[in-house]
Amino acid sequence: MAHPKRRQSSTRRDKRRTHYKAVVPQLAKDATSGEMHLYHRAHWHEGKLYYRGKVVIDKEVATADEN
Repeated sequence: MAHPKRRQSSTRRDKRRTHYKAVVPQLAKDATSGEMHLYHRAHWHEGKLYYRGKVVIDKEVATADEN
């Protein structure tokens, strides 16, 4: 197993850790339903799947078609 020969300084450790950042998710408000959702993602609202303000899947219609 790898074993460090010398102790790494706190400065070097912190320089490595600067790349790990918490990212705030970008949220958008849907014009049709007013629901907050992630950009470029479809979202469910009241049994309907919305994407870019349009209904993609209607859960009630989809279950009625299967029977």
